[in-house]
Amino acid sequence: MKWTAEQEQSAARNIRKAEQDARAEIAGWDVAEDVVRRRPVRVERTRAGSVDRLLLAVEALEEYAAQDESRSEARLAAQRARGHLHRVEGHLWKLAMSARRIVRVEARKLSCSLLGEDDLIQEGYIGLMRAAKRFDPDRGIRFGTYARWWVRAQMTRALETSGRTVRLPGGAVEQIRNLKQAAARMEQMGIEFDLSDLAAETGIELARASLLWSQGGVVSLDQPDQEGLSVGDRIAGEGRDVRPDLTAIDMQAWTRVDDIFGAVLNEREQMILRRHFGLQGEDARTMADIGKSIGLSRERVRQIEVKALQRLRRAI
Repeated sequence: MKWTAEQEQSAARNIRKAEQDARAEIAGWDVAEDVVRRRPVRVERTRAGSVDRLLLAVEALEEYAAQDESRSEARLAAQRARGHLHRVEGHLWKLAMSARRIVRVEARKLSCSLLGEDDLIQEGYIGLMRAAKRFDPDRGIRFGTYARWWVRAQMTRALETSGRTVRLPGGAVEQIRNLKQAAARMEQMGIEFDLSDLAAETGIELARASLLWSQGGVVSLDQPDQEGLSVGDRIAGEGRDVRPDLTAIDMQAWTRVDDIFGAVLNEREQMILRRHFGLQGEDARTMADIGKSIGLSRERVRQIEVKALQRLRRAI
């Protein structure tokens, strides 16, 4: 059933009201206030960023209350705030799904051989949730109109990242699109052209246009060259026990893990994840063993790990 503008505005105001109620519950608790008042980095200077900080503040208050059984007042405040956040999630989902027809329309337009309609629909739902999180009912715009741009942006980003064998930056993808559109216009007009003409038409340097036009062609490791040797054969010939491709990937992956761990998790959370999953040479250990080594119960270790993994998922 299609929602009216009044229904959309009412849902958005209910979301704001539930957020305000959650904020009121944690007011006065320093451990939560420190998170809410934290100076945001560039990517957090949005309404969605403030909502994420509110969630982190509630989690901080929950952890503070769990450290001492006598902190019952803090625990009750965190529970009430968590209940308001559940209301927020419910209203967000209802508002987002009120415009789900947009997702199928956009998915039909953008589906291709590399990314099918079903995959794009899933990406579109992510775009709807992002739109619902940021929608302002007081701007006088319909949610469907606002959400369409978020859905299209999410699908386009998925095509640029998942729909290619080798990922290209968003700016490069846009320039490739401009080159192809210029070529299509010239073909339609019956004008003979070469790559230099396309570069001049789009304002892209010829050397860059040449690279973009080829889109960084991918060569298989098994594809033979003029001498009959594949890239894989040459790597094996230069060092049979060395896989530079896997080594580089492995190093980049661990560097990424370290960066995210340091930015998102505290030292105790990092230690628990490294020991439990056996990361970077650590022997995998049970939660009970980890709890004994740091003076916590197995259940408390599990709670800390669950919250740490939730933070990591939001950061990735």
